[in-house]
Amino acid sequence: MRLGADHVRVRVPATSANLGPGFDAFGLALGLYDELEVRALASPGVTVEVTGEGAGQVPDDEQHLVVSSLRAALDEVGASQTGLHLVCHNRIPHGRGLGSSAGAVVAGIVAARGLIAEPEALSDDVAIDLAARIEGHPDNAAPAVLGGATLAWRDDGRFRALDLPVHDDVAVLAIVPPNHLSTKAARGVLPATVPHEDAAFQAGRAALLVEALGRRPDLLLTATQDRLHQEYRRSVMPGSLALVDVLRAAGVAAVVSGAGPTVLVLARRAGEGATDADEAVRAAFGGAMGGWQILPLPVDRTGATVQRVT
Repeated sequence: MRLGADHVRVRVPATSANLGPGFDAFGLALGLYDELEVRALASPGVTVEVTGEGAGQVPDDEQHLVVSSLRAALDEVGASQTGLHLVCHNRIPHGRGLGSSAGAVVAGIVAARGLIAEPEALSDDVAIDLAARIEGHPDNAAPAVLGGATLAWRDDGRFRALDLPVHDDVAVLAIVPPNHLSTKAARGVLPATVPHEDAAFQAGRAALLVEALGRRPDLLLTATQDRLHQEYRRSVMPGSLALVDVLRAAGVAAVVSGAGPTVLVLARRAGEGATDADEAVRAAFGGAMGGWQILPLPVDRTGATVQRVT
């Protein structure tokens, strides 16, 4: 397959995975974006310019995750490789459980979609499967591609996903701590097996979460209960789980966002930009934020986009 363009712009949303009980399956796209421009060059080699999150820390060569994912996508459809120049404006926090790595992977795949002559070859289904294979799991990749809330699974060796309805009253707060935590460290404390009782409890809550997100936001507190992963991670994110405890005791549907340590609040709109969780969140901090940030974020309902630049 040949290239059909040499300059594209990409926007990819932050994402939150798990949403409490939906471990490695549920995800939600959020209105916080990384933006980048990609140019295909006649000469070989790669240059990467990064501003914002990760500047001076992420690779600026072939090892950059957008670059390696873009090249994987070109290989996936049999397109020729090319020299690349990337300019990345990153806003998604790194190492905080807001899908920065999945965003980079999806950005590379979607950039390849914009560059090739037949973009339909990298359809959403193909993009989700490829991104999940690169990531190892689909929970962040699916909402990054599709937008909104998603349910993802693996079937016959392929990763698949579908979108879930999100009620207009659902409002999201991301409470971001100052410290980083690697996904590897967060997964490393999970046990190999869990009690059957906890698995059964988790299945019921995950099913209830679909109803709570789409039609019954009043059920979000109950629907976001988890017995599968969060408590096991307390040792590597004690501050985050302490905040989850305080908020849930106050009736707020708070969970760990992905592998953490960000805390995600699924609240309900209360008019004039407010939510029914605002007072409880303020009380939890008592006016001393200690480096934490509270980010009210809309649900992104579009997913990653690419535009050819002429």
